[in-house]
Amino acid sequence: MMTPAQRPYRGVFPVAPTIFDANGNLDLGGQRRCIDFMIDAGSHGICILANFSEQFVLTDAERETVMHAVLEHVASRIPVIVTTTHFSSAVCADRSRQAEAAGAAMVMIMPPYHGATFRVPEGAIYEFYRVVSDAIGIPIMIQDAPVAGTQLSIDFLARMAKELANVRYFKIEVPMAANKLRGLIEKGGSVIEGPWDGEEAITLMADLDAGATGAMTGGGYPDGIRQIMDPFFAGRRDEAMQAYARWLPLINYENRQCGLSACKVLMREGGVIRSDMVRHPLQPLHPATRAGLIEIARQLDPVVLRWGR
Repeated sequence: MMTPAQRPYRGVFPVAPTIFDANGNLDLGGQRRCIDFMIDAGSHGICILANFSEQFVLTDAERETVMHAVLEHVASRIPVIVTTTHFSSAVCADRSRQAEAAGAAMVMIMPPYHGATFRVPEGAIYEFYRVVSDAIGIPIMIQDAPVAGTQLSIDFLARMAKELANVRYFKIEVPMAANKLRGLIEKGGSVIEGPWDGEEAITLMADLDAGATGAMTGGGYPDGIRQIMDPFFAGRRDEAMQAYARWLPLINYENRQCGLSACKVLMREGGVIRSDMVRHPLQPLHPATRAGLIEIARQLDPVVLRWGR
């Protein structure tokens, strides 16, 4: 058994998809194979129940089923981040307590939002994270992403890191992410335990140069992201740049053409899972888009296309 990573967590922490069978039901056997592939492909840790996991199409009971199935199967081989986002402070705190009790290493939480218009002011956001921080003893990663439609300033994020005991990690995936990461590190200092890159690594090199220490990407090719990050952290930036140039067409295609379907399509193509079903009303990739994704991926020979064969 691998020794669990110790804090501060660093490296490649991809989002695991939620696996469904051809009828749209949870496929827990496929879920476990997905997790095993992601570990074998070099993930330092994984995140579950995120937006790229289709968390918004799961019932509360299904969320708990997936969480327990994954955490029990991982069995502390690598750290697992559980997304516990909810508009309600109390519900989010309860979800986070459950995740910690089940063995999660961290929780990831977006600021409270609902639909296109329901938002709360900065003071209420602070109290939201305070309630959750007080409820648990594991770190919180704040997901700063456009989908929340909430502006989180550098000063505000740094203040929460300094004043709230468990707010320590930040997944920055807004425009000009590198500038925000750089500013957050400058303002927050040592309390910014994990300044991380997101958005499928499309801005990874700029974010690494700005001080990012982790990347939360799609789950299809952790081995490719490792080829960028490993040499960078070893001081071989030129090698990292060359790897980034190789993998960027696939990263771009995932980010701009496929979205959350990409990793499932790659996993099915490589025999990791039997079905790449996404839940309705989400739609499968157009056959031409699917073919384009696989064509680009084959040129790179990622583990995912060989793992299940």
